[in-house]
Amino acid sequence: MTVTIEQGHRIDDLGELRGSVLVFGGPYGNLEATVAVLAEAERLGVPPARVICTGDVVAYCGDPQATVDAIRAAGVHVVMGNCEESLGQGAEDCGCGFAAGSACDLLSVQWYAHADRHLRMDARRWMNGLPHRLRFRLNGRRFTVVHGAASSINRFVFASDPATVKLAELALCGSDAVIGGHCGLPFSQVIDGKLWHNAGVVGMPANDGRTEVWYSLLRPAGDGIEIRHRRLAYDHAAAAGKMRARGLPTGYADSLETGLWPNLDILPPAETAAAGRPLDPPAIHWRPDGAEMAAS
Repeated sequence: MTVTIEQGHRIDDLGELRGSVLVFGGPYGNLEATVAVLAEAERLGVPPARVICTGDVVAYCGDPQATVDAIRAAGVHVVMGNCEESLGQGAEDCGCGFAAGSACDLLSVQWYAHADRHLRMDARRWMNGLPHRLRFRLNGRRFTVVHGAASSINRFVFASDPATVKLAELALCGSDAVIGGHCGLPFSQVIDGKLWHNAGVVGMPANDGRTEVWYSLLRPAGDGIEIRHRRLAYDHAAAAGKMRARGLPTGYADSLETGLWPNLDILPPAETAAAGRPLDPPAIHWRPDGAEMAAS
């Protein structure tokens, strides 16, 4: 791995990765889900060197320090999220990009205070030292991993956002593909031969009325790359019970059990209309010529 600093931001280049890459986002302090996705990587035979987290290790849920400890002990790659940036630097809020006065903004005061109280200094130093971007190559394609977007760590990029938005961010990265996080919903799109991929998050359900959470697998397939979104079950009841016992917002605890978000402040109209509908992102085969085919 090589480390560079560009415009004040740390960028880690992982080089050429050989074999399947497992990607997940937003552990959010949900220890049960974090342990489950790490166990899934081990079950699938994907080593830590090929496991990538898109940030926000700590947020809504009840086990901030234990979740950081689990991620660090696993030795997986983590890109800095806005929560790591804020907690690592001792900021007063999460820097999530919520509109001032929105339900998300008001609820964040409670969970951020809980995280701030329970994180040790070693966890904050680790957060503050995380890279702002990761780069790697897989089967000849160049990938950049960011939290929100290249232009801003807390920019929400959704499936329904215009292709021009994603192409502009891809151009900023200078890559064939961007892996992003932050928005909380899984999707993959090939646009003008380039890929935008979001694995979803493991700390919260995807607002689709189901309790399972999401991760993804990227696998070399012939001369292209196969991309599959996968559901993951975990002990959501235990995680929700901890949140209630620790006085965290009940809306987010309820979300773990209903599969529905407590509010839709951040969602564009298309994603708002899809609330409660079970997701089934198709597997795709991204070919060297940039074309997209349905994976078998």
